[in-house]
Amino acid sequence: MISKDLKIYNTLSRDKELFEPFKPPFVGMYVCGPTVYGDAHLGHARPAITFDTVYRYLKHQGYKVRYVRNITDVGHLQGDADDGEDKIAKKAKLEQLEPMEVAQHYTDSYHRDMDLLNTFKPNIEPRATGHIPEQIKLVQDILDAGFGYEVNGSVYFDVVKYNEEKPYGKLSGRVVEELMSGSRELDGQDEKRNPIDFALWKNAAPEHLMKWDSPWGVGFPGWHLECTAMSSKYLGDQFDIHGGGMDLMFPHHECEIAQGNAGHGHDPAKYWMHNNMITINGQKMGKSLGNFITLQELFKGKHDLLEQAYSPMTIRYFILTAHYRSTLDFSNEALKAAQKGYKKIINGLRIAKDLQYKEADGMELDEKQVQQVEKSIENAYRAMNDDFNTAQAIGQLFNLLKKINSIFTGQLEAAALGKEVFEKLIQTFIVFVEDILGLVEEKSDKQQALLELLLKLYKEAKLAKDYDKVDEIRAALKSIGIVVKDMKEKVDWAYEE
Repeated sequence: MISKDLKIYNTLSRDKELFEPFKPPFVGMYVCGPTVYGDAHLGHARPAITFDTVYRYLKHQGYKVRYVRNITDVGHLQGDADDGEDKIAKKAKLEQLEPMEVAQHYTDSYHRDMDLLNTFKPNIEPRATGHIPEQIKLVQDILDAGFGYEVNGSVYFDVVKYNEEKPYGKLSGRVVEELMSGSRELDGQDEKRNPIDFALWKNAAPEHLMKWDSPWGVGFPGWHLECTAMSSKYLGDQFDIHGGGMDLMFPHHECEIAQGNAGHGHDPAKYWMHNNMITINGQKMGKSLGNFITLQELFKGKHDLLEQAYSPMTIRYFILTAHYRSTLDFSNEALKAAQKGYKKIINGLRIAKDLQYKEADGMELDEKQVQQVEKSIENAYRAMNDDFNTAQAIGQLFNLLKKINSIFTGQLEAAALGKEVFEKLIQTFIVFVEDILGLVEEKSDKQQALLELLLKLYKEAKLAKDYDKVDEIRAALKSIGIVVKDMKEKVDWAYEE
C-alpha cells in the first residue's frame, strides 16, 4: 500500500513537501554518482547509502522506482569548474594508462565497495562517455534557445542572459549580482562573456587525451552537461527526485537546473534531496589534512586515525543513525558505538527469525504490551515518512527489540500479545532491518559451518564434563567476538556487544 503521508525535504523550496510523483506509482530518481579516478571513500558512502535507503523505502511503499546513478568518466576538471586538467586524464598520465583503463579500474573498485555496503545497484548506470551524442544535442538546443555562445570551438552557458528570464541560484540561494561581484575580473585571455558563465563544451588542445568531434570542433563536454543529458534520456525532461551530496548543490545542480530550463523549458526535477557532509573528528575530510579515509582502509583498519577495522555493515549502520541532512562526524568512539548497536540489531534479527508463537491456555492479552508494540511500529513508519528519518526509526526498532528479547528469555509470553500482534512485531522488525535499512549479518556459509562445528564440540565436551575443553572452546569463540549462551533447552550463541 502506497503511503499518502511521505514527506520529503525539498532543497528547492527549503521545506518538507508531501511526496506526489508525476505519474504514480512510477517514480524516477536520478542520483549523482562518482567521478572514477580514485578509490571510494567516506564521502562516497554517505550518498550511496542515503539514496539506497530512499530507493528501498519507496519500493517497500509500493512505488515502481527507476533509479539512475551516473558514472562520470570525462569532463570533471581539477578546478571542479572550467579550468585545470581532466581528473581521469591526469591520473592516466601519472600511471601511464589509457583514461578508460583508469575509469574502468575505479568503477570496478567503487562497485566492489558498494556491494560490501549492501547497496542495490541502480536500474541504469550510464557513463558520460557513452552519451556524447546526447550531450552535443543538448548543447545545440541551448544555443538554439539563445542561452549559449560559441568562442574558439568552446561553448559557454550565458548565466547573465538566462537570469534575466529565470532565476539562476534559486536552489543554492546564490544571487547573480553577488556572484559577479565576488568573481575575479576577466583578464582578456578568458573566452567567457561573464566570469560566472560555465562551459557546456570545451575545445580540446592537441595533447588532450579525451576528445570527440562536434559541430564546434574537437572537444569534450563540460562536467555539468552529462547529468542533464542522461537524466532526461532515461527519466524524461521532468522526473521526481534528484539526489546528491550537499557539495554538489552549487555549482553542479544549479547548472543542471539552468540547462534543463534552457534546453527543455522547465526544471528537470520536482524534489531536490541533498545529504549533508562528513567530518572526521570534527574536521572537514581532505587529503591535505591527512584525514582522508578510503572505504578499504576503514574495512581493514589501515589508517593512522583508526584504532581498529570497522566492517561494512558497521559503516552502513553508523551512517543510518544520523538523519541524512545532518552533519556526520566519524570518530573511533562513534564507530565503536555503531559497531555495538549493529551487533545488538543483528543478534535480535537472529532471535526474531527463530521465535515461534506459542499458545498459552488461559492467557489474556496484555493490552499495555500490545499498545507499546503497535505504537513503536507506527512510530517507525512515521519516522521514515518524515523525510526518511532513519535515526528515529532505529530508535523504534530498539523498542521492538526489547519485546523480542523479553519473549526469547521468557519474561514476556508471546500469547500476551496475541498471534496477530506477535507476527506483526516479528515481521516489522525483520523487514525494517533487512529490506528498508539494508542491514545484513556479516557471516559467510563457511564461517557458519565452522561455528556450528565448534558448538557441536562444545556440547559434546559439556556432556562429557570435559570442562577444560568447554572453557577452551568458549574462550576461542570469544576471541573472535562470539559469546556462547548456555540455555535451559539448548546451547545458543550471540555476537559479543
